[in-house]
Amino acid sequence: MHNSCPTHEHLDRRTLLKGSLATAVGGSVMNWGGLFHSDVMAVEVAKKQKRCILIWLNGGASQFETFDMKVGRPNGGLFREISTNVAGTRICELMPEISRRMDKLAVIRSMHTSQIDHSGGIYLMHTGYQPAANVRFPEIGAIVAKYCGSGDSDLPNFVKISSNGNAGAGFLGPKYQPFNLDRDGRLPTFSTSNLASEVESRRHGLRDFVEESFAKHNKAEPARMHRESYERARRLNNVRDQFQVDAEWEKYREKYGDTKIGRRMMMARCLVESGVSFVEVGQSGYDTHADNFEGHKSLVPSMEHAWGALLDDLGERGLLEDTLVVWMGEIGRTPRINNRSGRDHYVRNWSAALAGAGVKGGLVYGESDKDGVNVKNNPVTEGDFFATIYTALGVDPATENYSGVRPIPLAPFGHKVVKDLIA
Repeated sequence: MHNSCPTHEHLDRRTLLKGSLATAVGGSVMNWGGLFHSDVMAVEVAKKQKRCILIWLNGGASQFETFDMKVGRPNGGLFREISTNVAGTRICELMPEISRRMDKLAVIRSMHTSQIDHSGGIYLMHTGYQPAANVRFPEIGAIVAKYCGSGDSDLPNFVKISSNGNAGAGFLGPKYQPFNLDRDGRLPTFSTSNLASEVESRRHGLRDFVEESFAKHNKAEPARMHRESYERARRLNNVRDQFQVDAEWEKYREKYGDTKIGRRMMMARCLVESGVSFVEVGQSGYDTHADNFEGHKSLVPSMEHAWGALLDDLGERGLLEDTLVVWMGEIGRTPRINNRSGRDHYVRNWSAALAGAGVKGGLVYGESDKDGVNVKNNPVTEGDFFATIYTALGVDPATENYSGVRPIPLAPFGHKVVKDLIA
């Protein structure tokens, strides 16, 4: 045991003042960190223009049918291995496009996480934290929006395309909530007003007058957030054209594959190129408790084709060096194949992958045992994974925000950055 607590646990004078004030007013104050170093750091990090695209495999893709095959073992499954452009590294035959781009990827074959059900796993792998009754942790997209986004942009900093994180901005507040596009990457119907522009303008003017008058005598945080939400919605109308990608899709349809996931990934590239700091792209259907092999055969090829095109497109446009691409779901799949030819939920050992933003390409980190039951070496927890992501994006994972008066680091206490993954 340590004889003294680490520096981040010391109760300094500012923390004592925060706690005293919150006690005096009989309630908690939203995001105290914003009054101290946290927002200043966010501005500095944003100057580096780091971006992130999350490819979210909803339901949990099987490591055995992607990056960690066990050919010849009882749990190996039906598919063959193929070689890649990295000597000695082999992956599933369902991923020929990625096999030709393995030199761009860092694959983690030793994920070891703590939430085995979908709801808890989705929360965990969007926030880095287990669900808690008294704290609403923010998703990674909200964190990236705060620390890498632009407050002056008319575009939202956190966009989701057909994906399903269940935490949102958490205690960071509505300013960092995700903006959700539909399955085709189109703007939602509510984003368009049916009113004539002059009527809309008069309504905005009246609302501004009422809210500004109210704000002079009422400094409540919810009122300020309400005004900010309306303002962001109005500013979005200035950049509606950025979401109209039909012409772009006609040019890149073949490259990405004529599929919904292909269009979503191309849309993600368009958005980060336009200045959006975080885009999450979802593909559902990986919860293969039955017909696991048919399920992956129908899903993986279109996904990996689009993923390969995304990596190429980002690289050709000079964006990959500053854009982190994360590939993951909420869980892995069991080594044992059940009596329905399916694989169930598994978190003791599964796979994820990273590319871009200074991540070392052509690397396989960690190893599972011969049947993929346990991690053989270099386990990576959710805390380690998120700490590594934030570090690649230029954000210190020990940075704290506040939920009330409680300091919350971006990655959980006790995490380690997997430095071998970062150049």
